[in-house]
Amino acid sequence: MENYITYERAIEMIQQAAPSACTEKVSVRQAAGRILAEPVFSPISQPPFPRSPLDGYAFHAEDSKGASKDTPVVLQVVDTIYAGEWCGKTIEHGQAVRLMTGAPIPAGCDCVLRYEDTDNGRDSVQLYVELKPWSNYCFAGEDFQAGAELLPAGTRLTGIALGALAAAGLDRDDEYVTVYKRLTCAIVCTGDELVGSEVRPLPPGKIYSSNETILRARIGELGMEALPEIGRGEDDVDRLAEVISQAVAKADVVFTTGGVSVGDKDYVRAALEKIGAEMVFAGVRLKPGSPFMFSLVNGVPVLSLSGNPFAAYATFELFGRELLASMSGAWNLRPLVFQAVLASDFTKSSKGRRFIRGIFRDGAVTLPDGHSSGQLGSAALANCLVDIPAGSGPLHAGETVTVHLL
Repeated sequence: MENYITYERAIEMIQQAAPSACTEKVSVRQAAGRILAEPVFSPISQPPFPRSPLDGYAFHAEDSKGASKDTPVVLQVVDTIYAGEWCGKTIEHGQAVRLMTGAPIPAGCDCVLRYEDTDNGRDSVQLYVELKPWSNYCFAGEDFQAGAELLPAGTRLTGIALGALAAAGLDRDDEYVTVYKRLTCAIVCTGDELVGSEVRPLPPGKIYSSNETILRARIGELGMEALPEIGRGEDDVDRLAEVISQAVAKADVVFTTGGVSVGDKDYVRAALEKIGAEMVFAGVRLKPGSPFMFSLVNGVPVLSLSGNPFAAYATFELFGRELLASMSGAWNLRPLVFQAVLASDFTKSSKGRRFIRGIFRDGAVTLPDGHSSGQLGSAALANCLVDIPAGSGPLHAGETVTVHLL
């Protein structure tokens, strides 16, 4: 691992080498889950007028001075306003309007008193509470102002983000937003030992392929498109080079698994060299998945992951998500990193940097049994990676650790 680079340097090199994704315009109504490439500005203020946040009475706050249950202030009720209606009157001192939640507050009023603090009168009303100016008063533009940036570039258009566009009147069929094109990803799993789940019974010496299922599902969960299988990478340099070339021709990003170490049939690097790949780096100082490689083939990024299922998964989470975030503008694809408290021991010393599976809940991380790179059963419930620095001894419950939330 002498020539391997650090995790941080690998992230920097991925960010620097990642090509920018193309953009396209799509209808707001077809944009769910997409990533904004350009900010959206609101054409209106929201709310577009001062409005009441509750059912009550609007009036001049000065008129309620001294009001109490024992000494109520009486005002003349000059109108009743419902949500969706408009009152063109200017309310004078000594007057009040009865209004409902969401109704416009008329000119001349600077507060709203809830029904429960009045006698709920219709022609006149008794006020039992003194209010200060602007109490229970929602100003026009309190949510957002006309011309203001409503959603910045890089925002994923979730339901709530699309709701903000709708509140600004921007969800018609003829309203468009500029988004990044959805990245297409190809997956090439290598190894003569791999067979599909349709093979029954499992032949001697063979294992069922799980890496493609893991990556395909994860890519979809992150809002990208995983292409149908292009071909399995057999343990043959020429065949593997052919399959990777086909993947590069069809996808924005290619992920390979297996064949990246130094075994007799680890042919991924040779296959990449055969098709003219530019090697950005080969090897990162961490476990699992240290032989991880990053290269470019005709400008298309190729991330070559370990064949061990958990190692492939972990390096995808650490590096694949960074690449997808850099290429798509989706900053929220990057894992959340924070401090947490260990709820169980990790008895091994860590000569090098290590990322282990963990289950984060209520501020604490529990470590499941089984941390081998090939073990998936203990990873199924894991929702984080625990970052253990190089040179660490055994870790004990109660210690603080750095966690990458998955």
